[in-house]
Amino acid sequence: MDDIDRRILMQLQENAKQNTKEIASKVGLSVTPTYERIKKLEQQEVVKSYVALLDREKIGKSLIAFCQVTLSKHQKSLADNFNNAMLILPEIMECHRVSGNFDYLLKVVVEDITEFHEFINEKLSTVEGISTIHSSFLLNSVKDKTAYNL
Repeated sequence: MDDIDRRILMQLQENAKQNTKEIASKVGLSVTPTYERIKKLEQQEVVKSYVALLDREKIGKSLIAFCQVTLSKHQKSLADNFNNAMLILPEIMECHRVSGNFDYLLKVVVEDITEFHEFINEKLSTVEGISTIHSSFLLNSVKDKTAYNL
């Protein structure tokens, strides 16, 4: 990946709805080589998908919680079960296996504290093998980026 590929990727991260002509003019190439580079980046899965970023407040998802989850035992079967359960819970936007004082960090997005309470009691706490769940709630975001610096 060279500097032009990086500039193309920065443009796509900024606005994936730009057409190839617009991107080409911003990175200093003609349309055909820009198109070919974009296709190559897609085939190599550097560009994994194109998505729309929504305003969560406008769609009624006002509460973000970060849950630190500790499993009762460090067994592969328990971790696999937990991982599979996280994949099917739509409230969980991100699930990361981490090092440190807990095993997983979850980003949970819901409408309000009532929905979060229901999520914890009826869904998350019913997953086999969870020992503890500690939750912190987002008060405000100082920085909330989706683009990688290339």
